[in-house]
Parts: sequence; C-alpha cells; structure tokens
Amino acid sequence: MTLKAGDTLPDVTFMTMTADGPQPMSTDDVFAGKRVALFAVPGAYTPTCSAKHLPGFIEKASELHAKGVDRIACTSVNDVFVMGAWGKDQGVKDDVLMLADGNGDFATAIGLDMDGSRFGMGKRSQRYALVVNDKVVEHFFLDEPGNFEVSSAEHVLKAL
Repeated sequence: MTLKAGDTLPDVTFMTMTADGPQPMSTDDVFAGKRVALFAVPGAYTPTCSAKHLPGFIEKASELHAKGVDRIACTSVNDVFVMGAWGKDQGVKDDVLMLADGNGDFATAIGLDMDGSRFGMGKRSQRYALVVNDKVVEHFFLDEPGNFEVSSAEHVLKAL
C-alpha cells in the first residue's frame, strides 16, 4: 500500500537527537494536533539531499510557517547519530526536526521504501514530501526515481 491524500499515518517510532542524546518520538509526538510538512530523502549527506532538498526547507521555513505549517520535519533511513550530525552540519537549528527512521519502519509502513543496494545503500526511503494535518495526509508529492522536483520546499509552498 502506498500512502495517499486522506490516509492516516501509521504508528511508528522515530529517533531524534537532542541535547540529552537520542530520544524516541512516536507518530503522535510528531504529528498529533499539528500541521507538519514532512520530507523524506534517500540518505543524509547525499549530494541532492545536502545541496538542495534540506537547504530548501531551511530557507523556506518562515514562508511555510506563514502558510500554516506548525512543524517541518525531515526523515531518512539513517541512524539517529547520522541524522543529528547532518542536521548540525546543515545548520537546521529549530527549523527542521530531524527524524531517523533507522530500520525503515516508517518508509515500509507507508509503502515508500526502496532498495538502494545497487548503489551500496541497502534499504532506503523514496524521495517525497507530505503535508500532514493531525496525522492525516493533506498533500502527497512523490518524486520519480532519480528526480528532485515535486518534493521541494518551493513545490510544497505552491500547494499551500
């Protein structure tokens, strides 16, 4: 099953890095009672993700908030230490919540996992963006493999 607008997000546990170390965050912790722009990348530190995808959401954070987004979050099938370091290196501060989907549970549950073995990356997430209101998907944007277009911050802004 691939996620679509109108679907409710499944209950999973992400990990996020805090000043006190790794902390779990449930789907409810992230999405309940909030309007969230969530985007997924195939991998932290990968070229498109580091040069365009994450920086675009940092740059457009205030515009997204002005359009009614309470929280911006990034997820990837990477461990919490990698996601924490990548967020720090990219200067996310409080602009983007970095969510590690270390085992790919979320990506699999929403039908957006992929096999990156051909590139030595193993199980990963496809590149997409969602606007979620209180755990219900409002907008869903899935990029074609190898592309970066509809999951960009600019595209999400146009839809709001």
